[in-house]
Amino acid sequence: MPTSNHDFDAEALYRELLSQVRAGLDGVSDAAIVGIHSGGAWLAERLARDLDLGARLGSIDVSFYRDDYAKKGLHPDVKPTHIRFPVDGATIVLVDDVLQTGRTTRAAINVLFDYGRPACIKLAALADRGGRELPVAADFVGTRATLAANQSLCLQRDASGQLSLTIEEEHA
Repeated sequence: MPTSNHDFDAEALYRELLSQVRAGLDGVSDAAIVGIHSGGAWLAERLARDLDLGARLGSIDVSFYRDDYAKKGLHPDVKPTHIRFPVDGATIVLVDDVLQTGRTTRAAINVLFDYGRPACIKLAALADRGGRELPVAADFVGTRATLAANQSLCLQRDASGQLSLTIEEEHA
């Protein structure tokens, strides 16, 4: 597992995630992909394209649903939620770039239930860095990483759509 001062091969991690999601959705007739803004939405776009689920692609911003909204305040880059397919009865793969505390996942599930009652929600994360504060586990994960408390994982996408995942030092 990479630690400080190392980068991950985000494209290889994406291919691993794609393989797991493809196998996990085998035989599922009512599948949909929903990405959490922004890194999860980028991953969801690629998964939907590679799994031929473009018509069943959505994206959500959980800013207003976070239980720490009052503490964090409004993020200046809030995006609208786009879910243009029936959620009722669907098997939804919820996609995030980095899974840590589980609070973003919980907020995203709240958003999904505002749109209907899915049959099943499966969680896909490019990286799981541990540190759970809620009982949340990914069904599909590209890698698990152990980082120092002052480090974070940052997914970026360049103009051509290539992904990079880097460890960044947080300065208080």
